[in-house]
Amino acid sequence: MTDTHTRPAPERTDGHVLDEVEAFMRRFVAFPSEAAVVATVLWAAHAHLLDCFSSTPRLAFLSPEPGSGKTRALEILTTLVPRPMLTVNATTAAIFRKVSDQERRPTILFDEIDTVFGPKAKENEELRGLLNAGNRRSGVTHRCVGDGSNQESVAFPAYAALALAGLGELPDTILTRSVIIRMRRRAPGEKVEPYRERLHEPIGHELNTRLAAWARSLPEDFQDAFPEMPEGVTDRPADVWEPLLMVADAAGGTWPQRARDACSELVGASQDPGKVSLGVRLLADVRTAFAGADKMGTEALLEALCAMEDAPWAEIGAGGKPIDSRRLSRMLGKYPTAEGAPIKPRTVRLPDGTTPKGYTADDLADAWARYLPPMASQKGADGACGGPVSATRHISATENRPLTSGVAAVADVADSRETGAGAARAPVESGTCPTCHRTFRRYQRGTGYGSQCASCALGVPPTQTASSA
Repeated sequence: MTDTHTRPAPERTDGHVLDEVEAFMRRFVAFPSEAAVVATVLWAAHAHLLDCFSSTPRLAFLSPEPGSGKTRALEILTTLVPRPMLTVNATTAAIFRKVSDQERRPTILFDEIDTVFGPKAKENEELRGLLNAGNRRSGVTHRCVGDGSNQESVAFPAYAALALAGLGELPDTILTRSVIIRMRRRAPGEKVEPYRERLHEPIGHELNTRLAAWARSLPEDFQDAFPEMPEGVTDRPADVWEPLLMVADAAGGTWPQRARDACSELVGASQDPGKVSLGVRLLADVRTAFAGADKMGTEALLEALCAMEDAPWAEIGAGGKPIDSRRLSRMLGKYPTAEGAPIKPRTVRLPDGTTPKGYTADDLADAWARYLPPMASQKGADGACGGPVSATRHISATENRPLTSGVAAVADVADSRETGAGAARAPVESGTCPTCHRTFRRYQRGTGYGSQCASCALGVPPTQTASSA
């Protein structure tokens, strides 16, 4: 199906060379999936057609441990792409000088990229900016040219194909421009041929020549095609995959369908709902703490956030201190309400008659809708649908009933169960809830949970309390 933004690919030429490139790669690299090898083959071919596209996707080979085949994949690509520049420590100035010469523009293959952007690396914002600018054909970097006071700012082109390999992760601005291949060590039953440069490099060079000839043989209207995207692939992921799908459509055969299957799989894998910014994580956890209530006091909300076993809020402050009301207000204030004003604490009237500072679901609703997936419904033991469940699993939502005094103030609920017995309120770091036997952590803020966990203090039945295991 096509629409006004989708035009069919031009009549293809013989794309069997892509099949041979795939067979060559598979000989020496244990790719983690069919989608990974398809994407890598298409990326190698697209490097020969760079001026036909408005952007070029980065190809990122990442793994948690060394010995996963990342460097080997780059070595194989070195034989297949035009003017390869394989490096492990190129400076920003060196890359700038290379890519600014667009007539002899290199294909950059950057190994050990974790030494540049990893947790132990120094700041490399200038290099990151250059790599990001080079994602688009219109991308430029500005430099001052001239002597003394007779200098002027000149825009130099930065457009170039880039493949990276490294341990861990990359900055988000690079990841969102990348086809991400999660490499892994070979299992005992996985076998590949040893790569011998003198023996096998000429085969890659011959395929390189054939890829270049195939690229030159494509019709002039190749670059006018707008490939149809798989369902759900839009915005930045569509920009990333458009050149690869154009190559697949031009190759014909099974490549168009294989490319779209690979696109759906790799885009879906890269959009891990568990990997979100700290602000989005806070929105999700606040939604969980609200558990369907329409308002919540700040102290109660802080207590509920810090009780979430797998959340960072209990130790996010300096020296491992829990999140406080000021930081909570600052983080939530980055998001606007539906009216456009920042989310801020306000005086709220709770069902128990108290009027502390707190937050309302109405103020948070627009941010929840824009940044979080819809909440599923949880079924209780009786089969009835329960309240909403957050996208991140912490404290379970309550059963399908209005919360009266439960969310009014978690600390007040706990205090009411301590008074009368004259229990001491010394701070307790951890304990076991006598109701649901859940191990929990408690941080006292003038009032506390007593001996109960946050879920039971909120009135969530033991059968609906999420396990902390």
